[in-house]
Amino acid sequence: MAKLVGNKVYDATLQDLRGVEMRKTVVVLMLVLLSGVSRAELPGVLHWTLEQNMESAYKSIYNSLVENNLVVVFEPNIGENLAAFSARWGENYNRNQLQGIRSMVFCNAWYANAVSNAEPELLALCPLHITLYRQGEVTHVVFTRPTHVGKGSAATDILAELEAKVRAAVEAGIKAAQQQ
Repeated sequence: MAKLVGNKVYDATLQDLRGVEMRKTVVVLMLVLLSGVSRAELPGVLHWTLEQNMESAYKSIYNSLVENNLVVVFEPNIGENLAAFSARWGENYNRNQLQGIRSMVFCNAWYANAVSNAEPELLALCPLHITLYRQGEVTHVVFTRPTHVGKGSAATDILAELEAKVRAAVEAGIKAAQQQ
């Protein structure tokens, strides 16, 4: 349907279609951008994934930490602790359908001393921890990056060395788990 507006012919049907197509394009672009944002890695977190079950991954990573002089001092089973609240929390409990959450709290006395000598406030990192969780068929391993927390501090170099040591130990543990 065409109508004359001033000295221009306005085709309402074509113009309406362009508007609808433009809105569809904007919606699709926003969905793509938002899905990308939700999947982006967090800058302060190292994140690994593997197909092995959580128990075998946990054991392999634990052994690798110990072999690299990172002493595991505590092993909380966070999934079991949270499950105790499932009735109280109702539908707000475990909305991501995680099949397990376990952590390893670990330390190395030499690094703790070196960090305390450089920047005592960064003892907030001591002890360190990694957390494993299972979602679907994938086991995830996450670790807070000391270099992110201590960026720009007097302990930057020692934190980089420590982070590299933990990363190498976790990756060796993952590799060992994958070879089982």
